[in-house]
Amino acid sequence: MTDSVKLAAFAEIEGRVIGAAYATIGRVDASEGRLTPFLRHSRRVAYENAWITVWHDEVSLPDGSPGIYGVVHFANRAVGVVAIDDEDRIVLVGQHRYTLDEESWEIPEGGVPAGESELDGARRELREETGVTAGTWRELARVDLSNSVTDERAVLFVATGLTVGSSSPDATESLALRWIPFDEAVAMTMDGRITDVMSVAAILRVALERKGTA
Repeated sequence: MTDSVKLAAFAEIEGRVIGAAYATIGRVDASEGRLTPFLRHSRRVAYENAWITVWHDEVSLPDGSPGIYGVVHFANRAVGVVAIDDEDRIVLVGQHRYTLDEESWEIPEGGVPAGESELDGARRELREETGVTAGTWRELARVDLSNSVTDERAVLFVATGLTVGSSSPDATESLALRWIPFDEAVAMTMDGRITDVMSVAAILRVALERKGTA
């Protein structure tokens, strides 16, 4: 991504707006207890590829002054799966994340294109990345990812009744797999060994459910 694209996507936001990325969210009017929205006047494509579109919006800020907003729109919806076997272990996927130039341990995750349900996409991603299929699926949560700059949303699932087969990752993926006790996965979210937000949210959601607090 070129410097000009980075500026279109991110630098235009700095110092101009504070708050959520959605055009309908803004500051609180203390006198009436209502949110004052950003108002979009125009939108143009600053950059796009097969996976993302970067929009440049001309807006009115919550205080009424003119401003701009850069929004990163994802073509696919995101899904993630906490897959738990009969020994109370979960499968983690390790891979190099280009944006951070770091290795990351995560739950199986991926993108769901239009025409495929979130559940079917989660089933596919789990099978492709790990070779695992599951007999029982349940939705855990829906979360917004980095909502100050992107409209990307994710659906998280828990899967049990596992059968292990052969994986078939995409050409863009070089993956390692680990099966670890669930309690160890929780510890990894707490000590920084797992930092991916979908993984942290999903694992801790399961942990809270087990404690009866979710």
